[in-house]
Amino acid sequence: MWQRYSRQIFFPPIGEEGQKRIGRSSVLVVGAGALGTVLANNMARAGVRRLRIVDRDFVEESNLQRQILYDEEDAARTLPKAVAAVEKLRKINSEVDYEPVVADVNPGNVRELMAGVDLVLDGTDNFEVRMLINDACVKQGVPWIHGACVGSQGLSFNILPGETPCFRCIYQDPPPPGAAPTCDTAGVIAPIVNIIASIQSAEALKLLVGDREHLSRDLASVDVWENSFERVDLSNARRPDCPACGERRFDFLEARTGWLLLSMCGRDSIQVSPPPGGKVDLVEIAERLGQLGEVARNPFLLKFRADGREMVLFGDGRAVIKGTDDEAVARSFYAKYVGM
Repeated sequence: MWQRYSRQIFFPPIGEEGQKRIGRSSVLVVGAGALGTVLANNMARAGVRRLRIVDRDFVEESNLQRQILYDEEDAARTLPKAVAAVEKLRKINSEVDYEPVVADVNPGNVRELMAGVDLVLDGTDNFEVRMLINDACVKQGVPWIHGACVGSQGLSFNILPGETPCFRCIYQDPPPPGAAPTCDTAGVIAPIVNIIASIQSAEALKLLVGDREHLSRDLASVDVWENSFERVDLSNARRPDCPACGERRFDFLEARTGWLLLSMCGRDSIQVSPPPGGKVDLVEIAERLGQLGEVARNPFLLKFRADGREMVLFGDGRAVIKGTDDEAVARSFYAKYVGM
């Protein structure tokens, strides 16, 4: 332990005792994209005991500009991000217990994903999932650290249940579709990703070693293009009427979901998600679809091309239908070739 983590141990606020606490900790990283890969990399190198990484997506060439754990081979192999990330991290620190999870975080699985973790790190890209994480963390008293980036801007703040405002105190409801810019519509540059994820990682280390005195209670906002760094005091932002931390009403956690269709902004794609708990036999489906179009498969997903569109189907039954932004068309394509 001494040699690998010596420079971290030499830092007085961590020291040997802090390193031991890090080495006993379990962390969940939700989302293995731009922020998530930096977060996972930092946690693995810091020496956490267990690192669970959950992501619903697969590696594409457009990810390589900012998602630091992936390379061209991962994109060519169409590897799920969680799997590709863990492949790299095992070469960086084999002492960590890694748990890659290829799934969409939803009310049916979020409790299981959070089981036994000391901290949740936000590497997601949408408000619905953050609201769900917030509900689950507030209900179970688990701290989580929010981060978000778009363009050259980013922000981060800590949610410490019972101490700080929760996410829903700040954002009462998700913005309507199209109201907020995304990386696919406004772009994003790698420096802001690294800065925001580094702020999140520093806060994570403070929390894991037990240095709550130095945990930030502010919102950090950075724009690397405009050369601005601001801190927003959140000490008075906690709302007694907050549905989550005030009234203990967990609307997103308790939502009952059936089939869900989600437009993947900027990608001309629709994600079709069956009810939680479903599974499909990729081998059997690949054999069947091979009679109807072009099929490629790896152990985690299959690609199918037909009718001018492409479908990426995962083992949990979730699929991304490319080549349309029409939910009815996507649902029809899925029903035709997979079934509903």
